[in-house]
Amino acid sequence: MATSDTSPTSRALLALAELQASPGTTAAGLAAALGVSERAARRYVAILRESGVPVTSVRGPYGGYRVGRGVRLPPLVFGPDEALGLVMAVLDGHHDVRDRADPVGSALDKLLRALPERVAAQAAVVRRSTATAPDRAAARPDPVVTTALVQACADHRPVRVRYRAESGHEWDADVDAWSVVVRHGRWYLVCRRHDGDAVRTYRVDRVLTVLTLPGTAAPAPDVDPVVLLEEHLAQGWEHDVDVLIEAAYEDVARRLPTALGRLEPVGPATTRLVATTSNPVWYAQQLAAVPVPFRVVGGPEMRACVRDVGARLVAAVDDV
Repeated sequence: MATSDTSPTSRALLALAELQASPGTTAAGLAAALGVSERAARRYVAILRESGVPVTSVRGPYGGYRVGRGVRLPPLVFGPDEALGLVMAVLDGHHDVRDRADPVGSALDKLLRALPERVAAQAAVVRRSTATAPDRAAARPDPVVTTALVQACADHRPVRVRYRAESGHEWDADVDAWSVVVRHGRWYLVCRRHDGDAVRTYRVDRVLTVLTLPGTAAPAPDVDPVVLLEEHLAQGWEHDVDVLIEAAYEDVARRLPTALGRLEPVGPATTRLVATTSNPVWYAQQLAAVPVPFRVVGGPEMRACVRDVGARLVAAVDDV
């Protein structure tokens, strides 16, 4: 990290960046990173402390410097590539960043104004000039609701959520909050319902309110939260799905997304797909993409929707 700028302020900020990146760095390690003597490194730490940055030190073989948590926020030290990376990440997931009335746009504006001009210049150009197409499928959850759910997961607390399904139907559910997972731009709560002891996944943008309940949540299974989410996305909804697919289990499992439901081998060349859905029209459209013959044997709503999708596809190529 050695630099040609030898001003004490510059060196102190470089020292802060090194301490933030490598907590527990010793005076010798800090000196090596900055290309200075240990005495100079200690002097830069003293400058930071005089400026109100809470740098703590611990003696011994496992000691070193750390930036603690104090009343004053330590300066944020970014390089040009880090600033540009932040802007690109925000643009990728949030398309209103040029609107300064938007909370994310306002926060990004403050961040870029606080950075040195040479660091923020390229990031500001990208933010100002990049055109972004809105993701019509994206659904941003309420930050207050999201914070409450994340906190419940971190504290292993049960919660009562008020949920609104896609159909508009609302209900309350007492659940053990396990994890919040972001999948394809959508936020989900993975949890266990108290009534029925079933694993459920809820779209966070459809959670209306969160009430923390007394007690401790039951422990989550020792499974990757993303895997757990995908295994249970198609469970617990209003409309049943029961489909027989004319292909071996291994072939179907390789072709079908796990989020569509649970697969069961029926025979050497037949596989059953069992699921539920809140949107049978969407589910019928997914089934239309299955590249092998299948038959819908259960779920009256699903049968009607598949019949309708099939009729529209046939009509599209009907020679009239």
